[in-house]
Amino acid sequence: MPDFSPLSAPPAPIRLLDLPAQHAPIQAELDAALRRVMQEGAFIQGPDVQHFAAELGHFLGGAHVVPCANGTDALQLALMSLDLQPGDEVIVPAFTYVATAEAAAVLGLRPVLADVDPATFNLDPAAAEAAIGPRTRAILAVHLYGQCADLTALRQLADKHGLALIEDNAQAIGATWQQADGALAYAGTVGEVGTTSFFPSKNLGCLGDGGALLTRDAARATALQELANHGQPRGRKYLHARIGLNSRLDTLQAALLRVKLPQLAAWTAARQRVAARYDALLAAVPGLHIPARQPGSTHVFHQYTLTLDAETRRDALQQHLQQRGVPSVVYYPVPVHLQPAYAHLGYRAGQFPVAEQLCRTVLSVPIHPGLTDEQVACVAEAVKTGLAPV
Repeated sequence: MPDFSPLSAPPAPIRLLDLPAQHAPIQAELDAALRRVMQEGAFIQGPDVQHFAAELGHFLGGAHVVPCANGTDALQLALMSLDLQPGDEVIVPAFTYVATAEAAAVLGLRPVLADVDPATFNLDPAAAEAAIGPRTRAILAVHLYGQCADLTALRQLADKHGLALIEDNAQAIGATWQQADGALAYAGTVGEVGTTSFFPSKNLGCLGDGGALLTRDAARATALQELANHGQPRGRKYLHARIGLNSRLDTLQAALLRVKLPQLAAWTAARQRVAARYDALLAAVPGLHIPARQPGSTHVFHQYTLTLDAETRRDALQQHLQQRGVPSVVYYPVPVHLQPAYAHLGYRAGQFPVAEQLCRTVLSVPIHPGLTDEQVACVAEAVKTGLAPV
């Protein structure tokens, strides 16, 4: 048995994400992709961009994929495709990365916040419905940490009120949702538009910035392609049919993503094995809650996020883990409505109690495909000793 005494070191350096180790088995393919793009010289909108879009679309069950520059641009382009007017309202979760609300705000739209489910951390459909007003035009759901929000309830809610449903799928690419008829749909393909990010730390990450939009509507995909390229229809250079953005996925990043995409299923399975090991080791720890699973959704574990019963315990545990050589991160320490940039929305402390409580009590521990059983055991033991009564 490994020595897990308080002074023992981890069996090997433990990282939140170990990209060099993840890339090592495919390094020759990544190098070849880089050389090919360099030799071809088509650095903007080169052939790899469309090849990657087609391959990702096939992976996602036949969705149309429109690559763009990053995940935040993808959110903004998704909203732009709805032809909303300044002052129109978009419902977003109060517990999310700020880009979700930011994409609406920069377009002159009003983010209307709704609280989240305390178990799954995703948008609460009942809270979303309570937030609907006469100017509500869309619901922007986030598939946080790697599993779907309740897409059946949110789709029904959107249809009931004549709203668009947008899925922020930056953290859950490859997750699936079981629809009411039993059919499986990939996260990001149930709403009018889905978005994703290829930021390097994502489950499918490039070596810089990158993003994409997902849709099953061919006409909307065409509109999104135009919006991402200065509003220019394909094949009609210097003709601009609408106001758009300059938001393109670099050819080099697309080529690298083409190498990584075939690995995604295996990487996801490895993450799920790590999560199951954590579950077994941490399920019975008093005052600690392991990640709940949303019924109907698979979980691809972009993060493995624990919940403590108090902020002081969370902060003490994080300090203890640091002393033991175990990294951890709080995603996210401040809810959207308490961010200074969104004070103009008029929300107050206490208005979204679940989001505020989660910001005080969540803690994400290392999870990536390369974590060994010994490293997982080391993390779990450090968590348990950090919570043990003195």
